[in-house]
Amino acid sequence: MKGIERELRRRLPWTMRKHLTVDAGLVILSVPDAEHFAALASRIGDALESISELPMLPSEIEDVLGISSRERHKWLEDGRLRSVGTRTVKLRGRARTVTFHVFDPRHIETILDGDLPTIWREEDAIRSAENRRRAAAKAALARKRKAASGPGGTEREAAEEASPSLAGWDEFDADGLLR
Repeated sequence: MKGIERELRRRLPWTMRKHLTVDAGLVILSVPDAEHFAALASRIGDALESISELPMLPSEIEDVLGISSRERHKWLEDGRLRSVGTRTVKLRGRARTVTFHVFDPRHIETILDGDLPTIWREEDAIRSAENRRRAAAKAALARKRKAASGPGGTEREAAEEASPSLAGWDEFDADGLLR
């Protein structure tokens, strides 16, 4: 709703912007002069017709999908959320410009219809558990190598003892593919 209100206010003259509010699916225009009402109402009507074609902002995506900004960034990087481009704006009070991705409303609609955020969260939880398990195994192997090297041995000897004895392993290692 906030994005729709911003877009509608953007299309009104500066002095009339404070007279427009959007609340619970209603657009309320409270104009003090009846003479300006017809012109402003037609502008708002035209804007409402074209508003469904406008790309969605990141904050709107987070509200609509019920996701955090961290999830939005992660899913955008993974390619699950598709950006239709970027927008660059200079906000008041800031020295630099801000660039952000915008999204197609139809793509967001298909994501909502398929309840994909829930599925993506489950996949992310499985992937995180797998990464934690892999990191724990790697740390355990490193501790084992360090303990096996002991005071007199080297880490290289401990690594050779810990590695499996497979046929052809020496040739593979000689090629320099293991590092």
